[in-house]
Amino acid sequence: MTPVTPVTPVSAMADTAEDRGAERVPVRRLTVLYDARCGLCTLVRECLGRQRQLVPLEFVAAGSQEARRRFPGLDHGATLEEITVVADGGQVYLGSAAWIVCLWALREQRPLAHRLSTPAGARLARGAVLAAAKWRGAHPRPGEGGGYGGSTTEGWTYARRYGWLYAPPGGCDTGACATR
Repeated sequence: MTPVTPVTPVSAMADTAEDRGAERVPVRRLTVLYDARCGLCTLVRECLGRQRQLVPLEFVAAGSQEARRRFPGLDHGATLEEITVVADGGQVYLGSAAWIVCLWALREQRPLAHRLSTPAGARLARGAVLAAAKWRGAHPRPGEGGGYGGSTTEGWTYARRYGWLYAPPGGCDTGACATR
């Protein structure tokens, strides 16, 4: 899988991706920069972290001092807005390409990643990323009046058989849940 964006040097080296041949470098480790204040992002990070990995995934909070130290060449404001994955060879993946490379790293999801890397699959992946961005935009971060991120993952669970499930806090076992 090749990066979809030009690779920004992520170390002190002044050379370019083309000079280093990054498109031919094998990927042995991926660092996922995620918004640690976003409930959805944290939930997905935990799900990815629990799955068997063919390529190790390391998670670093986007915009953190650790992220800035490791990747000084990245736009760290942008990494808070869009998932960014950096490979050990210097490849940088953004948005839907970042999600696809995360799936590619997982043993049971690699076939799906290959399907999503086709032109038709890429449209589907982009739609999923846009849906997640819309959800993030509707759920403010703690302490903010708007913007991205959910304040909590409370009520959300992942069931392998059914996918993501939501049960409102307090439950609706009595049938007395409020409707809209």
